[in-house]
Amino acid sequence: MSTPAARHASAPSPRRSVEVVVVGGGPAGLQAALTLGRMHREVLLVDSGEYRNATAAHLHNFVTQDGTPPEEFRARARADLSAYSTVTLHQGRVTAIDGGAGDFSVAIDNEYAVRAAAVVLATGVRDSLPATPGLTALWGGVVAHCPYCHGHEFAGQPVGLLGLGPATQHLVGMLAPIAARLTVLTDGAEPDPELAAALAARGVAVRTHRVTEVSPSSLGAVVSLEDGTQEDLGGLFVSTTLSQSAPFAEDLGLRLLPSGCIEVDEFGATSVPGIYAAGDLAHRATLPMPMASVLVAAGAGQVTASGLNAQLASGALALSAEAPASRAG
Repeated sequence: MSTPAARHASAPSPRRSVEVVVVGGGPAGLQAALTLGRMHREVLLVDSGEYRNATAAHLHNFVTQDGTPPEEFRARARADLSAYSTVTLHQGRVTAIDGGAGDFSVAIDNEYAVRAAAVVLATGVRDSLPATPGLTALWGGVVAHCPYCHGHEFAGQPVGLLGLGPATQHLVGMLAPIAARLTVLTDGAEPDPELAAALAARGVAVRTHRVTEVSPSSLGAVVSLEDGTQEDLGGLFVSTTLSQSAPFAEDLGLRLLPSGCIEVDEFGATSVPGIYAAGDLAHRATLPMPMASVLVAAGAGQVTASGLNAQLASGALALSAEAPASRAG
């Protein structure tokens, strides 16, 4: 037996109450909404249309989805949600979250406030690139940060690593079986003797001159150095600085980890009752950073939704009986 289609709202009702508001329409948010929808929970998913992997042409390392364009993946997920009548999708932006467990007020588009017993944050993180000219234009394709997501696409080609850091040797070890040759571009820094010896032992070239520009080439990217020489590469890996894509972690006083991500327990619960988080913006304290991939984010959305549903099913978390929130200004 089929179920009525999910509601796709251009604007939520000004006096709407739901059990859960999911903030973010990436893999974590979409999966959380699907899991809750299958349990017939009243869910509003608010999707701003901004995604961490927006510049990537394809997603990888996800069984059955390897090579799928991210927008196609999201479209399929939204189509899946259309089978569940308790799930409403809204294209818009959450502008504020107030209140507490059982009585959150979620302002949308600075226009309406929707009441909810709980909120799932799935807004992801933002990658800040090094300031090297030309990186941004190639980001998500030739310039990447995750060998699991992009490494295979550079197989048999020269590959560069920009900058030095604690992960340099780790990245070299991962990319060595893939790349035809590896070059570490230190951007003006000098590797310590131990690292220099380890790189030399692996046959990795080290260029210590400062990088002045990265530009497209027929192979992938040309890296220009301040001594006037260039490196032509098929791919270039960089380390990014992570920051929350939305202000809610700070606004709500959520406990953050050294990575800048939200601390959650095994089921996605944050330090504030009724607020859950899933995807790249959150991880457990036992991990040094989020395990960033579409598959892991979707899995986190499912686990988080399951933990939240258990709280709803037990009665430990429920929408309060107070009057619904009215128009938010």
